[in-house]
Amino acid sequence: MSTPPDDRSSPLPNGYRQGIISAVTILIGFSLAFLRFWAFEAPGEWTSRSVIAAIVLGIPIVLEIYVLYRSLRLEDDEEREYVKTVRWFIASIVAMLVAVIFAAVVTSGLL
Repeated sequence: MSTPPDDRSSPLPNGYRQGIISAVTILIGFSLAFLRFWAFEAPGEWTSRSVIAAIVLGIPIVLEIYVLYRSLRLEDDEEREYVKTVRWFIASIVAMLVAVIFAAVVTSGLL
């Protein structure tokens, strides 16, 4: 007879959590540095489009902080929760890419 499947998640191999925490902190560092340069150090005047772009740049930063929070929880040591955290991380990367492209378009004056 076969045993029924176990509903519990399997624990992560060693190093997985440390890897995602490192990746998230690197991305947060880039995001904050980019926002600082783009919003405060770049030449030019503020317009309504640049304010919108700055807000759009802030959204992925909030997502990244949420991913960092998820990755530091004890529950993230289970594979099922870790997979959810990785999905949030990928979403924050895509959001940052879109925000950077939008900021570049606003800065170039194409809008």
